[in-house]
Amino acid sequence: MRIQHWQDVASLLVGVWLVVSPFALDFTGAAVWITIALGLAVILFAVEAFVIPSYLEEWGEMLLGLALLLAPWTVGYEQTSATVSSVLSGILVILLAGWELLTDRDFTTWWHDRWHHRAG
Repeated sequence: MRIQHWQDVASLLVGVWLVVSPFALDFTGAAVWITIALGLAVILFAVEAFVIPSYLEEWGEMLLGLALLLAPWTVGYEQTSATVSSVLSGILVILLAGWELLTDRDFTTWWHDRWHHRAG
């Protein structure tokens, strides 16, 4: 297991926060289980990045971040603290995944080979 990007460690910490936050902030209702489930998924993707380094898990993390952003309104979180935690965590997960993609040599090589067209 080798850590290639610090963003994976940060994503892991965000995932841990998501699992702990319902208890720390005293969530109720569906917000508890959705936050825990999405937090465990973020943790899973972060650990997968340590075990099998690839840029592909970042796309999954971006989808999880989007789910965190939309969950408060699609499910209807009752507490403001649950909404704020979910939205901020979602933004952070998306930013970390995007940042890692922009700095990942394998991804930038693939992107360049796939989409770069030489003029003339």
